[in-house]
Amino acid sequence: MFDHAYGNYMEHAYPADELMPLTCRGRVRGQEPSRGDVDDALGKFSLTLIDSLDTLVVLNKTKEFEDAVRKVLRDVNLDNDVVVSVFETNIRVLGGLLGGHSLAIMLKEKGEYMQWYNDELLQMAKQLGYKLLPAFNTTSGLPYPRINLKFGIRKPEARTGTETDTCTACAGTLILEFAALSRFTGATIFEEYARKALDFLWEKRQRSSNLVGVTINIHTGDWVRKDSGVGAGIDSYYEYLLKAYVLLGDDSFLERFNTHYDAIMRYISQPPLLLDVHIHKPMLNARTWMDALLAFFPGLQVLKGDIRPAIETHEMLYQVIKKHNFLPEAFTTDFRVHWAQHPLRPEFAESTYFLYKATGDPYYLEVGKTLIENLNKYARVPCGFAAMKDVRTGSHEDRMDSFFLAEMFKYLYLLFADKEDIIFDIEDYIFTTEAHLLPLWLSTTNQSISKKNTTSEYTELDDSNFDWTCPNTQILFPNDPLYAQSIREPLKNVVDKSCPRGIIRVREESFRSGAKPPLRARDFMATNPEHLEILKKMGVSLIHLKDGRVQLVQHAIQAASSIDAEDGLRFMQEMIELSSQQQKEQQLPPRAVQIVSHPFFGRVVLTAGPAQFGLDLSKHKETRGFVASSKPYNGCSELTNPEAVMGKIALIQRGQCMFAEKARNIQNAGAIGGIVIDDNEGSSSDTAPLFQMAGDGKDTDDIKIPMLFLFSKEGSIILDAIREYEEVEVLLSDKAKDRDPEMENEEQPSSENDSQSAEQITSSSQEVDLVDQESPEESSLNSQPESLSPADMDNAASVSPSEQISNPMENHETTSLDGECTDLDNQLQEQSETEEDSNPNVSWGKKVQPIDSILADWNEDIEAFEMMEKDEL
Repeated sequence: MFDHAYGNYMEHAYPADELMPLTCRGRVRGQEPSRGDVDDALGKFSLTLIDSLDTLVVLNKTKEFEDAVRKVLRDVNLDNDVVVSVFETNIRVLGGLLGGHSLAIMLKEKGEYMQWYNDELLQMAKQLGYKLLPAFNTTSGLPYPRINLKFGIRKPEARTGTETDTCTACAGTLILEFAALSRFTGATIFEEYARKALDFLWEKRQRSSNLVGVTINIHTGDWVRKDSGVGAGIDSYYEYLLKAYVLLGDDSFLERFNTHYDAIMRYISQPPLLLDVHIHKPMLNARTWMDALLAFFPGLQVLKGDIRPAIETHEMLYQVIKKHNFLPEAFTTDFRVHWAQHPLRPEFAESTYFLYKATGDPYYLEVGKTLIENLNKYARVPCGFAAMKDVRTGSHEDRMDSFFLAEMFKYLYLLFADKEDIIFDIEDYIFTTEAHLLPLWLSTTNQSISKKNTTSEYTELDDSNFDWTCPNTQILFPNDPLYAQSIREPLKNVVDKSCPRGIIRVREESFRSGAKPPLRARDFMATNPEHLEILKKMGVSLIHLKDGRVQLVQHAIQAASSIDAEDGLRFMQEMIELSSQQQKEQQLPPRAVQIVSHPFFGRVVLTAGPAQFGLDLSKHKETRGFVASSKPYNGCSELTNPEAVMGKIALIQRGQCMFAEKARNIQNAGAIGGIVIDDNEGSSSDTAPLFQMAGDGKDTDDIKIPMLFLFSKEGSIILDAIREYEEVEVLLSDKAKDRDPEMENEEQPSSENDSQSAEQITSSSQEVDLVDQESPEESSLNSQPESLSPADMDNAASVSPSEQISNPMENHETTSLDGECTDLDNQLQEQSETEEDSNPNVSWGKKVQPIDSILADWNEDIEAFEMMEKDEL
């Protein structure tokens, strides 16, 4: 698997930073449409090659490692005029160079390979270290989040240095790489700067809860986002406190970690869940969903020696993976998809490896086997491994991040490797957050940094609660192999069949004692004075805005009691769901176009927009056939090549007439389906909301074939395949189907696969327009009529790109001049499954109706997604 990923990167992408596995080319900063902050990891320095260096050695590919090092020294330039993330550049590039250097000198000492090596990678690392240092030129010592590799900070040509905020992980995930650079080179400045940043974060922690927020002002030290968890924005800060103690032997780091860990287990850990809280009111949950980055935490708990909660959280995550094949970027506390992407993250594999090391339980080998099978089955494409755009439909995204090679294959190989499979002792090294290897002997090298213990200045610690020994990497339960199983067993059905304890508390006792059940959103009437009084009791205000919108705002602190506040929260959740239902019938989920012919064999899945007419793929069997271009290509008149499209799926270009007219023309020519390809060159589902093709205002019952819409980029993949292979067969379906291994072996089209029953996904184009939250207890919901913006040349009813939620009492709909496409706003990110009803008596094992709801659209959540992309993705 590594050879497939690495080989395709070197063949199709190098020296670009990353491989685009669907289009088989390199991703070069500035030459591809911007993905926002995600691109800040790219610096035109052959990122994937540097990130993969020590993976080559772990996988015993020493010759390839030697060749890779020579390529890095010959080709990589660190003096590019490009703005990069300090955090990403540190963990991926600086860490990659140091990890490569660590194993290069190890191989040189063994005497067979790298005999020519003379610390060249270390010199590159030192050069890069000095390029990052200007970022620390702040009063607090916290670094700027970005820096220009050539011009540094603040100069006009640098195009950066005006930022005021950074994430806690961004500022607190430097000590391992910077300290290692200082210990390797003797230049103490790097370790000093990283220590100063950690000292400042420690000083700014919330003293009563001992928690830190997600985002901090680098100049004033004020917390900008005051929610706290162990996922995106904070994760590796905690990791580096413990690992800094392991690598450097400084007790103050262990004291700080133990202090934070005690707070995490007291407030954030709700086994098996890890839920964000407010740092000032840690008993109050800040959100009802979890992000995928917290999957690293069970592995950190193993290093700490706290195995039981590690097993519990890991098992919960595994159950989510078994349900969706991959861990969604975010999922709710009742395990519905919140953000559907999966960029092939390695954190869960990391925790699986550490749990296997700690327990010796072969169960974790089975977990690793599942990960490998899913990667090969759903993510493997001809040119590498493609990230999942939506875990529910199986559609792909044209990206293969460098961390996939740096971490995923390293942890999976080590999980299954016997001792003799590894050419060096892995226990002599510590893993950075990017899984780069730093030797533990650095702790006794160049110790010129003052180790003044500043921890006790801030808090009095009860040392009796802390384990002062090094983390144990040996099997912890040799005499009780069933220990881990006994912990996992109660969680086996937590995702599908049970409501996790502590998530939703129903006042059953109150109902039995005669108390009235709380007001339900479906029963609410704005003209009923009694209902308005109940809202007031629940801390919910009803506001009529000047523009006609109705706004609901909940202030939990104003509720009559904690139970009333909880009822108000549930009422707000139900109102979102109720509002979404108004558009449910008009909205359709995305569809999938899967290339099933040689050499793709179903590996390439393209996200497609549905049509409001023709065969409904969610209710009928998928359509399979070879593709053929129609003539005329726009399909706006009778086809001149009916024999070419007869019995095939016709390709048509968007534009010049209505979609329904195109569908009728290809249907009359004998086509069994149609794919409309966008005429806007360069358009992509990666950067634009999906289209839902509308009818022409007339009766469209005569259209019996399925019609799907592809943006230009996705459509070009099919067109390129036709040019190269002539005959291309595709599958039109509501969800990507499992590939048939026999089809790949025989290199012939197989019979149609029986698929797993697809979960019905309901798209909701909805806007939650929220008031800024002045206090952690405050949440708000705006309910407004659906607003439709003009479409382009094709007749389209186009929903504006902001999420919209229509007032249950109003449903205004406007169609533009041509009325052909409806935007499915940010569909792949926003679609989610939901409950059919929020009635507490509904069985949790019952199939639920999918819809993105339950506070997922709060302003804080939207901000969290933006910050997640900025800080971690």
